[in-house]
Amino acid sequence: MKRTFSSHQQLWRRVLFIHSCLIVATLIAGIVSQALAAESSHSLSGLWVGEEIVAAAVHGEVTIDGQRPEWRSVVAGVEAKADPGSDPVYHVFRFPADTGELRVHSLASTKKLAAFWIQPANAVNNNRYATPIKVSAVGENRWQGVVRPLASRLSLFLSIQETPDGSMLAVIRNPEANLFRRNSYRVDVSGNTVILSDTKDASKKLEGSLNEKEDRLSLRFTNLDKIIQFKRCKAETAVGFFPRVPREPRYVYRKPVMDNDGWETASLAEVKMDAKPITGLIEKILESDPLNNALNIQSLLIARHGKLVLEEYFYGFDKERPHDMRSASKTFAPMLLGIAHELGAKIGPETPVYSQFPEDKEFANQDPRKAKMTARDLMTMTGGLACDDNDDESPGNEDNMQQQKEQPNWYKYTLDLPLQRDPGGDKAVYCSAGMNLIGGMVKHATSRWLPEFFDESVADPLQFQTYHWNLMPSGDGYAAGGLQLRPRDELKLGQLYLAGGVWKGRRVVSRDWVERSTARHSSFEPAFGVDHEYGYGWHLYHLKSADHSYRVYAAGGNGGQIVMVIPELDVVVGFNGGSYGEFPKWYKWQTELVPQFIIPAAVAKP
Repeated sequence: MKRTFSSHQQLWRRVLFIHSCLIVATLIAGIVSQALAAESSHSLSGLWVGEEIVAAAVHGEVTIDGQRPEWRSVVAGVEAKADPGSDPVYHVFRFPADTGELRVHSLASTKKLAAFWIQPANAVNNNRYATPIKVSAVGENRWQGVVRPLASRLSLFLSIQETPDGSMLAVIRNPEANLFRRNSYRVDVSGNTVILSDTKDASKKLEGSLNEKEDRLSLRFTNLDKIIQFKRCKAETAVGFFPRVPREPRYVYRKPVMDNDGWETASLAEVKMDAKPITGLIEKILESDPLNNALNIQSLLIARHGKLVLEEYFYGFDKERPHDMRSASKTFAPMLLGIAHELGAKIGPETPVYSQFPEDKEFANQDPRKAKMTARDLMTMTGGLACDDNDDESPGNEDNMQQQKEQPNWYKYTLDLPLQRDPGGDKAVYCSAGMNLIGGMVKHATSRWLPEFFDESVADPLQFQTYHWNLMPSGDGYAAGGLQLRPRDELKLGQLYLAGGVWKGRRVVSRDWVERSTARHSSFEPAFGVDHEYGYGWHLYHLKSADHSYRVYAAGGNGGQIVMVIPELDVVVGFNGGSYGEFPKWYKWQTELVPQFIIPAAVAKP
C-alpha cells in the first residue's frame, strides 16, 4: 500500500498476525544467515546495492528583490516574479517547469522576511515539503539566503545467498522506509534473466536481468514503478545495510560534540550515568543481524540535567541528516494550540471544533453531537468521528484520507465524516485526521500559515536547524505527522517539556500547558502488557525497572521515532528507527530497552 505520510501507529489488532510473520521471517533469516557464512560460486550470490537520488532542480543561493513594485527572486540563476495579484504582505514566486515555489511573508513591524522554499513531489518523495530559509538583508528591500531542499533518496540493499538445498534466497532492505519488510524471495536464473518470487505469494515477482560482464543487476519494481540498477557491494562499504562500517570490534563511548544548536554537552560520568549499561545497549545495536533485525535503530540520543550526553548514529544516518518523525510530530499540534492561546488567540481546549472552520458551512453526515466536539477531544483522541487508523475499513483512516482524490481539502474531508460515538470520554481511538484538525484550528485562530507559525513560535526559540514540513494537497501544513527534523532538534521537544516549557532561559510554552498536556486524559488498549494512557498528544506509560515504576511520557511514531521523558531521573531519550510497519519491534524499544539499559544507567550509584 502506497502511503503519503504513513504517520500513524500500527494496527493494534494485528499484533498476533505480525508476530506470526516475524516467526516465519526468523526461520528464513536463519537459513540465509547460515548461507552467508558459506562459500558460493554463483555469480549472483552476495550483497548488491541500488540507489536513486533525485537531485533538486532548483537549490542554492536565493536573492529576493523587493525594490520594484513587482518583486523578483533568483535561485541559483533561475528567476521568477511574484504572482500577479500578490498582496503587499505575501509574495509567492513559482519557478519554471514546476521546479519549486518560494513563499515570502513581509513582516512590516520588524522589516524582516519569513521565507519558505516549497519543493514539489518527485519519484521518491510523494508529497511537497516546506523548508524555512534564513535570509539576511543585503540592501534596501533586498535579501539573500540559501535554499536547501529535503534530499530525495531511495536505497535498496539486495542480499542473495545460496541455501543448503542449493536454491537461492534473497532479502531486500531499505533504510529510508523499510519497503519489502518481512519479505523473502526465491531467486531463479535463466540465461541473463533473473526472477525473484515472493516466498509467501509466488505470483508476486520481481523480474530483471544480469549483466555479468559489467557485474550489474537490473530489477523492475512494479510497486515503485521503476527499474533499479544494482551494483555489487562489499560488506565493508555497505552503509545502510549494516549498523556501521567497517564493523567495530567493540564500542568506545565518546562525549557528544558541541554545536551551534543550543545543546550543552557532558560526559555520562559528569551527569552520574553508568556507561556500562549504555555500552551494552550500543553493542546490542551494532551486533544486530541485518537479515532479521529487531533493533533497526538509526539514532539514539540521551540528555540528562539539560545536557546532551549520548549521541550515536547508525545505518548511514548522522546528526545533520533530518529524520522523518512520523506521528511523533503530532505532539507539536497541541503545543501550537497552547502557544496560540497564550498569545491571545481565541482558542483553547474547550473551543468547539466546527466553529473554527467557517468557510465550510455545510458538512456531510449532519449530527447534533458534532457541535459538542472540542479541541480537547481531538487532542486526546476521543473525537468520536469514524476515524480509526487501526481499521483499514474506517473512512477516516489516514491512508484512506490521503489516497482519495475527490476531496483535496483534508480538513473538510475529516469534518464530513460521520460520528461513531459521542465526543469526549475516556476511550482513545487513534485518529491522525483528528489531530490534523488541531493544526487547522490553529491556522484559523491565528490567521497564519501553520509552517510559518511553527517556525516563529517553536523552531526559532528552540534553535532548530534545517527542517522540512510536509504539506497537504491544499498547501496547508499537515499537523498529524511527517515533520523532518534533525535528531538533536527532536530531543529538544522532550527537554522543553521536562524544563516546564523553557529552553535556554526562554519561555516557549507555559508551565500550565505542559502540565495539562502530560496529564492523563484518556487511554488506549494496553499493548504487550503495558498500560497506555494519553495526554494532549503525549503517550503516557509506567515503566518498571528493578523494583521501581517510573512514570514517563513520550512522543511516538511509526518505525521507532520516539522522544521519551523520564521526569524522576531528569532524563530525555530520543530514538529514530527504520522499523516502519513493524509495531512489535519498535514499540518494545521504549517499553523494554529503556527499562533494561537506560534507566539502570541513570540510577546507578556513582
